[in-house]
Amino acid sequence: MPRRQRNFKKRAQVDPRFKNDKVNLLINRVMVDGKKHIAQGIVYNALDKAAERLKKDPMVIFDTVLTNITPIVEVKSRRIGGASYQIPTEIAPGRRLSLAFRWLVQYSRARTGVPMEDKLTAELVDAFNNTGTAVKKKEDTHKMADANKALAHYSKY
Repeated sequence: MPRRQRNFKKRAQVDPRFKNDKVNLLINRVMVDGKKHIAQGIVYNALDKAAERLKKDPMVIFDTVLTNITPIVEVKSRRIGGASYQIPTEIAPGRRLSLAFRWLVQYSRARTGVPMEDKLTAELVDAFNNTGTAVKKKEDTHKMADANKALAHYSKY
């Protein structure tokens, strides 16, 4: 019998307004210096503005945005026989969400001239319409994996 206790994965908390754990993950990604209340305001106002602009329910917009920007495959560098190859691998579900939120917030912050709330709204609307830089990043990742699919047999090493 092993003496160590099993390491159980923590359950994700839900946000107070939508009762959704994925919204809480986005809030945590937007949060700076531990100021969760400010991050909640930014995310909730951005979702409300996007819903107002698109005339749809905020959670429908959020779920559609997630499906539009969540990658399925990525490339990983693997060194085989002195050469480095970009090997396409499938992404675990947790990492998929992590990458999607990272790209959404990163490209929202890259926009200039307006408050973060408006930048996140613009990125959400663009991602909902399958345009925008977060969607482009997903497509680039998939193109890279598709271009290197001949090397997929190296993924077992």
